[in-house]
Amino acid sequence: MDERLIRMKELASTRSTPGMLPMCSATIWAMVKSGKFPEPVKFSDRITAWRIADVNAFIQNAGKQQGTTT
Repeated sequence: MDERLIRMKELASTRSTPGMLPMCSATIWAMVKSGKFPEPVKFSDRITAWRIADVNAFIQNAGKQQGTTT
């Protein structure tokens, strides 16, 4: 299992920088709150990260729900 972590700046896309996911940080946080995206690991009030294995599993499941595999 991959134990690496990814921070929001690598995860979310902005107008000038593509991220791992084609969505902004506000969308990711809304999905976390609704239980549709994996829970992050909190290191402090200002440091949050996600397990890369959890994010990859989310991407795979999202592809399957749309009828494609990645």
